[in-house]
Amino acid sequence: MSGPKIAIVYYSMYGHIRTMATAVKKGIEAAGGTATMLQVAETLPAEVLSKMGAPPKSDDPVVDAASLTDYDGIIFGIPGRFGTFPAQFKAFWDSTGGLWQGGKLVGKPAGVFASVGTQGGGQETIGLTMVTQFTHHGMVFVPLGYQDPKVFSYEEVHGATPYGAGTFAGADGSRKPTQLELDVAETQGKTFCGIAAKLK
Repeated sequence: MSGPKIAIVYYSMYGHIRTMATAVKKGIEAAGGTATMLQVAETLPAEVLSKMGAPPKSDDPVVDAASLTDYDGIIFGIPGRFGTFPAQFKAFWDSTGGLWQGGKLVGKPAGVFASVGTQGGGQETIGLTMVTQFTHHGMVFVPLGYQDPKVFSYEEVHGATPYGAGTFAGADGSRKPTQLELDVAETQGKTFCGIAAKLK
């Protein structure tokens, strides 16, 4: 039997979440799964993004909500906006009404990893907010827990929580994911893939 097919659905304005998503993908593949990185559609005009200093988007395909039924599990990469997910992700979730009505995502494992600007900036509340979406779709929330001892680390500031891997971007976006944060993201990919395989 082939390994589980996992979608990594993310939104990344400045690249932090995409960097984390790449580490999650590495973990999924190391555990025998296949991973497809899909970005959430941008809702801001190019002029606004330019003024915000946002770099060009990656070449990853834009997610079509209907395609999520093709995957054995979905893990979401979310940048924080005032303790919750950004408008781009709200627009994405609002596009899943047909999937919700048809029960198309019921039983699928779902996970989350996050990037926020500051400590206390919402990496745990993002996880909690996503649980409400998963619940309405009947999805099975697969948290990271403390499976990676690095989540316990006090050796450095890091964004990992039991809800999922995470990073701090800094208030000005200048901080990049550390090796510890990327290692935890890889662990999350591995453990999520293992659960998805059991539920497949």
